[in-house]
Amino acid sequence: MKNSLINLLVFVIAVLAFKSCSKDDANNTVKIDASDIPAIEAAITGGDWKISYYFDSDKDETTDYAGYVFTFQSDGVLAVSNGSTALSGAWSLTNSSSDSSDVDFNIAFSSPEIFEELSDDWDIKKYSTTNVELFAISGGDESTDLLTFTKN
Repeated sequence: MKNSLINLLVFVIAVLAFKSCSKDDANNTVKIDASDIPAIEAAITGGDWKISYYFDSDKDETTDYAGYVFTFQSDGVLAVSNGSTALSGAWSLTNSSSDSSDVDFNIAFSSPEIFEELSDDWDIKKYSTTNVELFAISGGDESTDLLTFTKN
């Protein structure tokens, strides 16, 4: 009887622990708010970055960006180069609503097409001084795009 009660108690605790996990917890997402903007800006403007992972709706497109170096300049310019080609776009961090907990990592390129794909108001999954993980929900099919920058 005592073992059954202990097993039942362990089961109930396990179920409650599982139920209390949010989707963000399951995805290792941290809560980013407006107070994080200065730290994210300091991290991202501190050196050169590469795309270490890009999943666009239904497939991994990381190799499309192999060899490109991304430099997030403090003036909002996003410089990109692979040694023979240089282009620029724009980037910013914005608080997109009156709620300070909705921070967007905005990227904009007008060309070429493979860089236009990166143009979005990305949500920040997590960040550090060496990695920035972003995600966006695609319009029509509501699939999730994932983009990770890793510091060179």
